[in-house]
Amino acid sequence: MNQNKKNTQQTQKTALLSEGAAGYLVILGGGESGVGTALLAKANGYDVFVSDSNEIKEHYKQVLEHHAINWEEGKHTEAKILNASMVMKSPGIPEHVQIVKKIRDRGISVVSEIEFAAKFTKATIIGITGSNGKTTTATLMHHILKQELNVGLAGNIGDSFAKQILEHDFKNYVLEISSFQLDDIIDFRPKIAVVTNITPDHLDRYDYKFENYIASKFRIAKNQTKDDFLIYDADDEVITQYLENHPVHSTLLPFSLTKTIENGAYLDEQKIIISINNNQLIMSATRNALKGKHNIKNVMAASTVAHLLKIRKQAIRESLESFQGVEHRLESVLKINKVQYINDSKATNVNATYYALESVNAPIVWIVGGVDKGNDYEGLFRFVNEKVKAIICLGKDNEKLKQTFKNMVEVFHETQEMNEAVRMAYKIAEAGDSVLLSPACASFDLFENYEDRGRQFKNAVRNL
Repeated sequence: MNQNKKNTQQTQKTALLSEGAAGYLVILGGGESGVGTALLAKANGYDVFVSDSNEIKEHYKQVLEHHAINWEEGKHTEAKILNASMVMKSPGIPEHVQIVKKIRDRGISVVSEIEFAAKFTKATIIGITGSNGKTTTATLMHHILKQELNVGLAGNIGDSFAKQILEHDFKNYVLEISSFQLDDIIDFRPKIAVVTNITPDHLDRYDYKFENYIASKFRIAKNQTKDDFLIYDADDEVITQYLENHPVHSTLLPFSLTKTIENGAYLDEQKIIISINNNQLIMSATRNALKGKHNIKNVMAASTVAHLLKIRKQAIRESLESFQGVEHRLESVLKINKVQYINDSKATNVNATYYALESVNAPIVWIVGGVDKGNDYEGLFRFVNEKVKAIICLGKDNEKLKQTFKNMVEVFHETQEMNEAVRMAYKIAEAGDSVLLSPACASFDLFENYEDRGRQFKNAVRNL
């Protein structure tokens, strides 16, 4: 194949992927998805090179060395990269990076981990995307399905999809999939796709155009046929309007809190009713371990998948009652002096924080801030006025938060240290209050990721 002919790009992609032909695979990014892809590719006859512009974690270096996979860190050597048959780009790398532009200019195939890995399994794939709720929905779904199915949980959770295919090759996979991963799919086709909701997020990666982000999310259904299923929130106007204007081939199974749904899920007073081809599942909406309106929707989505896959009705009900929730998502940490400390570090956008503020029924000391992704905070004003007694901004640049919220609360502080933020909150909070870490922003200014931010919060609380 002549890699220099741009007009052969799509042909190259299809040939390499559909035929599984081994070639020279370059992987950009030496993290979980990159190293997992490297292992799967090496096992399937590819010549593999891993390149990371940052330092690769020691654990991953050892894995690459053990499997005799070539790698580099702190740079991208063009001579080694631009000869690739195909490039797997880790989702955190944006398109504007110079090496990505050069790869595109050469007409070299660029795929995501889920696109590459899916070629090496015959498993039934359930793909979940959305701006919020996808981790909770995916984790809950896996919790239900594992009662009766051989199923793995991957994507943005735990071990990479590629690594799990290599080591386990489950018969079913629940994949939490980001828009960044969907941007680089070609033929990826989940049997069941779930779109939890769509609100503005990551707009810095989409030219600050919401419509680009929406289109990216719906790539999850682009290869589906009438034999596949799309489960989605029928109360979300962004989703319903997109589907009206861009019909998909999938069989639709919507869920709703406000409408009666013939094929799908809906709420009838305190009961969740799921109907698929006249096979009905009825459950209590109040006996679930997860609380809040948004979690009823997560329960609907997960239970619809389980019902579709013929999990016993009683097994679904019991799983919903026993589910323990997700770390860093409205996670109760400790109660100290009758003050509840809540870790919602996973709330990296305004909509997630909206749900957090809505669900806390107590005066709130709110720890907020980080990397603003073009946030519009207006939707939070009602809760801030009604519930928030103090705001602690935790970020390198708090100017936008200061301009937006300083005049809404009596107490407003800034810091760049988690320990200091928690100590401030401890001094401000009174019996009956809640201290809520719900940043509404990305974490990369002060922390490795939202998990690091959440763990630092929990450690600081435990050290009070």
